[in-house]
Amino acid sequence: MSLLPPEAVEFIGFIAPRPTSEIHPATGPSIDLDYLRLLAQAHEWGGFDRVLVAFHSTTPDSVLLAAQIAADTGQLGLMIAHRPGFTAPTVAARQFATLDQLSGGRVAIHVITGGDDRELAQDGDHLTKDQRYARTREFLDVVRQSWSSTMPFDYAGTFYKVDRGFSDVKPVDGIPVYFGGASAAALEVAAHHADTYALWGETQAQVRDLIGRVRDAAARHGRKPRFSLSVRPILAATEDAAWARAQNILAETRAVRAAKGLGPAAPPQNEGSRRLLAAAATGSRLDKRLFTAIAAETGAQGNSTALVGTPEQVADALLDYYDLGVRTFLIRGFDPLEDAIQYGRELLPAFKAALTRRGSRVEAA
Repeated sequence: MSLLPPEAVEFIGFIAPRPTSEIHPATGPSIDLDYLRLLAQAHEWGGFDRVLVAFHSTTPDSVLLAAQIAADTGQLGLMIAHRPGFTAPTVAARQFATLDQLSGGRVAIHVITGGDDRELAQDGDHLTKDQRYARTREFLDVVRQSWSSTMPFDYAGTFYKVDRGFSDVKPVDGIPVYFGGASAAALEVAAHHADTYALWGETQAQVRDLIGRVRDAAARHGRKPRFSLSVRPILAATEDAAWARAQNILAETRAVRAAKGLGPAAPPQNEGSRRLLAAAATGSRLDKRLFTAIAAETGAQGNSTALVGTPEQVADALLDYYDLGVRTFLIRGFDPLEDAIQYGRELLPAFKAALTRRGSRVEAA
């Protein structure tokens, strides 16, 4: 599971330690081991390359959950969300390298600096956004040196000072760094450190623009990152049935929020959510089949836009993003387990078949 070649296509799923989504309020214990195991194995059996293990200031630890997922699967890759600032970079580097060794080289990290001051305060972090991104850059400087240095190294930054840092444990074959964030400060960190830059499910015009800006910034440092798109496919046997399901999910989302006493979502503090809401303000159905109403309803708190249609239609929509330079697709459903199974059975094969047909036509021409 080392760094992928530029043109390789990768599918990443999403794993939470208990059933939950916008339409399924979390209930029961915070960790359901049987469910965690089943969801992980469903992704492996379905042909996913990796799964994202998320991070939040109130949820179970992502590294330890990833270790359990590795034990419950044989080849499934891990994309472990990590927020810099709470674990020393030398320690974090050894943790990830250790798990990479134990899992046979299956670890990647998804660096999330954090865009909500209220959530960050729950972990005692009160830095400004620009300060957090400056810290993230230093964090990754040190982590990469820990993974690669064959001799002790020194590092002197604003947030970290390391004297003769060294890690005896190294990654099996490199640990890919995924990185998200759309602000100017975030793009500067991405330019230096992102192996794969992660976008949410924006319009094609927005994706084209942001990919271009990231490429330009990275080129100034001699780097060429890959690009990932996060979206919520809503599938059904017919297009009409898929749109009906999308409307039902929207209605259930509203009902769940109302039952919790939630009013209109607060204005988001992060640029990624603002970009999704800007798209939603122009319409609930954009491009071929991008559905933005759920993002509008929830304040675009995370990956919340959908592609709606039959598996073949959604695969075709994903190909449009492929043509813009996206090579990784992070997909998760509103019915997490059932959708993961359906994606593995129907969407991934439909996409791969469509991509193969396109390659065959190009070769024939």
